[in-house]
Amino acid sequence: MVVLDRAGWHGAGGLAVPENVTLLPLPSYAPELNPVENVWEYLRQNKLGHRVWPDYEAIVATCCEAWNWLAAAPDRLASITRREWAKAVTN
Repeated sequence: MVVLDRAGWHGAGGLAVPENVTLLPLPSYAPELNPVENVWEYLRQNKLGHRVWPDYEAIVATCCEAWNWLAAAPDRLASITRREWAKAVTN
């Protein structure tokens, strides 16, 4: 499943969706439903907020370090993006 936030620049007219992929478009203007919004908020609160960097390279390096730190903890990432109301559908 791929969650789509309906941002205008995320669309592609000729997109070919594989049969094993389901697109889940979120309602317009509902960023709170997009799990990645929680990821950005978590990173801002724990690794990226309230800092000043000397240059662009330092910003990129810090963002990469923060992302790798979070990606190295898949249980933490799963808990940040989990939606208790979202249940798996079985056929």
